[in-house]
Amino acid sequence: MTLSLALLGCGAIARTHARTLTRFGSRVRLAFASREAARAEAYRRECRGFAAFPSYAAAMEAPDVDAVLVTTPPAQHRELVLAALQAGKHVIVEKPAFLRSSDADAVAAAAATAGRQVLVAENYAYKPITRTLCRLLDAGEIGALRLVRLSALKSQATQDWRGSAELAGGGALFEGGVHWVNLLGWLGGEIVEVHGHEPGALGRSGGRSELERTMLVVVRYASGAVGTLHHSWEAPARLKGLSFSQLVGERGTIVFESNGLCVLLNGKRKRLLLPGLRDIKGFRAMFDDFLTALATGAAPRMTLAAARRDLAVVEAAYRSAQA
Repeated sequence: MTLSLALLGCGAIARTHARTLTRFGSRVRLAFASREAARAEAYRRECRGFAAFPSYAAAMEAPDVDAVLVTTPPAQHRELVLAALQAGKHVIVEKPAFLRSSDADAVAAAAATAGRQVLVAENYAYKPITRTLCRLLDAGEIGALRLVRLSALKSQATQDWRGSAELAGGGALFEGGVHWVNLLGWLGGEIVEVHGHEPGALGRSGGRSELERTMLVVVRYASGAVGTLHHSWEAPARLKGLSFSQLVGERGTIVFESNGLCVLLNGKRKRLLLPGLRDIKGFRAMFDDFLTALATGAAPRMTLAAARRDLAVVEAAYRSAQA
């Protein structure tokens, strides 16, 4: 079965996803839609797509399109997803899926009515490092989990829509930190308590910025374990962006390079593990899962409910930071 997939939006992430999807051969064929017809056509030529559409509506109305991939800024996601469902299309939507966690409820209801699936492109659920860490924890390599410490510090410019409160919907924790919030959930399970702490904007006078660029998030899990996420887009770049995180259990520890390069296990066994570089960002595994889900109706690893949970954690962190 070949899935005809139209990408709505022709920005950087659309190009990244298109390049990944072209590796699936006959399982998928691509089309591109933009508010600028010339841009859609340029992407079609570059990625050998079967069609270019001069508007998002034209792609959603096309009878030879089975599904759409929404790659626009978050402020546009809800409207486009609901419109695509109404047009009878399956939907893949970039993270963060929506501006509010409650938006996922309306989308889930619309998907059920339409008999279509909505999948959220959260690649951290598919990264080799995520699967490796979960496997070690499930095997009891360090005993019961007590502490999760995630370090996600880098310097990242926001000269595009990510610097716009209206389009982005939130700051660094919302746009980029939601990846790491997703990882917190995979590692520790159900999160029952959330606290966010925002320092003043680094290197600038006048206090906090309009869109935060640094946050500390502290969570408590239903198991009693505690997790912390140190997330920043304004940390000075060191070691070419390398950062290290840690899992502490009752019988050992796991130290890992946050982006997934390596894992040092010191528990029942002492081992250096290399999760793998071939699909280090998890995009290929993610789309393999999505194409299977759309072809068979099976549930994907990354569900709409999981995306809702992640957004709820970010919202709770923002609320407590502003209290």
